[in-house]
Amino acid sequence: MGKERLKGKRVAILATDGFEESELCEPMEAIKSEGGIVDIVSIKSGDIKAWKDGNWSQTYKVNKELSEVSAQEYDGLVLPGGVINPDLLRKNSSAVSFVKDFFNSEKQKPVAAICHGPWMLAEANVMRDRSVTSYDSIKTDLLNAGAKWKDMEVVVDKGLVTSRSPDDLPVFCNKLIEEMCEGTHQY
Repeated sequence: MGKERLKGKRVAILATDGFEESELCEPMEAIKSEGGIVDIVSIKSGDIKAWKDGNWSQTYKVNKELSEVSAQEYDGLVLPGGVINPDLLRKNSSAVSFVKDFFNSEKQKPVAAICHGPWMLAEANVMRDRSVTSYDSIKTDLLNAGAKWKDMEVVVDKGLVTSRSPDDLPVFCNKLIEEMCEGTHQY
């Protein structure tokens, strides 16, 4: 067990079928180890199927359907990657609105996105002038959304934590815990 630095904090992990398994599981375990409460939130109820090593993997139970929750209920958001997951989510207007609601004109709740997860940030139009990283194949999408893209294992910009791939998970998880401990940030 960690130091319980996140005791009482609620974090949403927004995912659907095709999420990269390690990019959901490792942040979830890191948050729980610090006493945080995690909900897997999805655009559908029941189970969602993970992607691992180029194949379908295990299923994970959805705790809350997107229609049942709002960003106001959570202290932070995690956006795992995988190619399929964010591509499906960014076509869903409720999912895009949910992500956008973690950002407002004055304060931003901590948001962590890894690999292809930042696609959701581009779709939510919250990237302008923000320093980020991602899987290199979506670099142009993020630049076109107004982001300042960097090739680093983790980039933190006022509560926004981004990383490139599962290889970066240890530092990504450490930074997302740090930002969640700090709470909202001036935008």
